[in-house]
Amino acid sequence: MWQKIKVAFHKLGSPAYFYGFSGRLLPWLWIAFGGLAAWGLYQALFVVPPDYQQGDSYRILFIHVPSAWQAMMTYVTMSVLAVITLVWRIRIAEIMAMVSAPIGAAFTLICLTTGALWGKPTWGTYWAWDARLTSMLVLLFIYLGIMGLYAAFEDRRKGARVASVLILVGLVNIPIIHFSVEWWTTLHQGATIRLFGESTMDPSMIEPLIYMTIATKVLYAALLLMRSRTELADQDRRRAWVRQRVAGSTARG
Repeated sequence: MWQKIKVAFHKLGSPAYFYGFSGRLLPWLWIAFGGLAAWGLYQALFVVPPDYQQGDSYRILFIHVPSAWQAMMTYVTMSVLAVITLVWRIRIAEIMAMVSAPIGAAFTLICLTTGALWGKPTWGTYWAWDARLTSMLVLLFIYLGIMGLYAAFEDRRKGARVASVLILVGLVNIPIIHFSVEWWTTLHQGATIRLFGESTMDPSMIEPLIYMTIATKVLYAALLLMRSRTELADQDRRRAWVRQRVAGSTARG
């Protein structure tokens, strides 16, 4: 079992194998994302009843919460890839860590934007220097800092290693985001869904939220592979395996 996992891990470290494998996987990820998102949004907009206090304005939750969770999960994934980058120097891990930054920044921006739109009817303001909001804004700045630091190096591999150090330093912000509503008095509500213990959210709202949460994770995987393939092909554009694939695509066209 472990031998098979080891062989598969080494295969994925090969640029040509990774490019081909990810290309075969991508269509299925996009199909899965489309199905999950369509069903989740249908339930969120047309099946789940209005909230007894917030009416229909709460429905933005089904975009806001999955985006917030995925923004943090993307950073945790980047941190794992950063460790692999610094310890084992695997180039595919370097690329995946770096291309994750703009994806994570996009999820963070969606979270902040939808939170602002939700905050206006709920709190009476688009923005407050609340602990949860501020720490999410810091996460966006960290993502942008990683992107800028990576772009500052002409040598992409060196840039990835330096940016990986910043990724690991910035990891301290993730528990701050998660526990901010417990450590400080904030406007932001506490956790309504708990893996262990009773959730305070109405059961009818949990199902579409789960669908949308899974959809964002599938979307991240699809964007990660797509951007990784583009970056890998750009870095290896002069290598034989890229020229062979380009020639093959031209011949089929």
